[in-house]
Amino acid sequence: MSGNSSIVTSVLDQLSASGHKKVVFCNDPDTGLKAIIAIHDTTLGPALGGTRMWNYNSEAEALEDVLRLSKAMTYKSAITGLNLGGGKAVIIGDSRKMKTEALMRSYGRFIKNLNGEFITAEDMGTTTRDMEYIRMETEHVTGVPESIGGGGNPAPITARGVFLGIKACVKEVFGTDMLAGRSVVVQGIGNVGEHLVELLRQENVEVYVSDINQDRLQEVARKYKAKPIDADKIFTIGADIYSPCALGATVNDKTIKNMKFSIIAGSANNQLADEDIHGQLLLDKGILYAPDYLINAGGLINCYSELTGFGKKRTMQLTEHIYDATREVIKLSKTEKIPTNLAAARIAEKRISDIKKIKSSY
Repeated sequence: MSGNSSIVTSVLDQLSASGHKKVVFCNDPDTGLKAIIAIHDTTLGPALGGTRMWNYNSEAEALEDVLRLSKAMTYKSAITGLNLGGGKAVIIGDSRKMKTEALMRSYGRFIKNLNGEFITAEDMGTTTRDMEYIRMETEHVTGVPESIGGGGNPAPITARGVFLGIKACVKEVFGTDMLAGRSVVVQGIGNVGEHLVELLRQENVEVYVSDINQDRLQEVARKYKAKPIDADKIFTIGADIYSPCALGATVNDKTIKNMKFSIIAGSANNQLADEDIHGQLLLDKGILYAPDYLINAGGLINCYSELTGFGKKRTMQLTEHIYDATREVIKLSKTEKIPTNLAAARIAEKRISDIKKIKSSY
């Protein structure tokens, strides 16, 4: 018994350390579902976050990921000015082999039991079709297909937000937000990455693309006249901007040492391997970092619009705000001489604490 109790203690210690409100472990032997739902903060509204299906090496790794991602969602909602809290979910398993209608619907029932405290959407390893299955069991899901009244694929809007974040950084570093003639390395050309490549090429940006899927790499490079490069060449290129749009932690001790970029701005979550260490290292090296959870908030905005019944026009207006919000973060970073990720966190935390005062006053 003592071994099990120490595991429980360590999970609760992790929750306390990260300020989480609730974590739900979901297990359904009939469908093979093993999932973790993390609710970080609900001061501003219900916790909204995508469901990621990934073949984690261990349950401990899955828990660490969901805790980190859900906390980032709290900050993302707060800094973007949305009335949503932060949450996230992970389903443990290979999405190509294990995913079934029954598994997704079983998972939907776990969400239903949270009575609206958590609302989900698609993420890595899940699709709008999966959201349809979840919708069969609960209304607390967004990102369902447009054909049944949903907001559809959020990737184009996410890419638009990243594009605006890049422009805001280019304005700071080069004095104008004109992108023509600039060079960008886009690492990861999935849904969001490809849309970003398209937006950049429309502005006559020189784009280098890298992806683990070689067929897709060649296809996207041809389609947009971008330059394909191998993953191990990314940090040898002296481009203006590095845009990570795949997995996180690509900004670390090793890569920062080799970087020749002026700006880092991409859609990937958790780009800094260590928030405290690497945010400061980038500041010391003079590389401007656009906090990922701010500039990749377009997908969240799309989901928020779906929940509130806003149309496409309002969604785009809210997304355009990412430019100004990025400029605000850069300004605070310069004034206080602190890394941009810390500046963004301060702005987000201030909004949460301000709203907490209002809520506790009646």
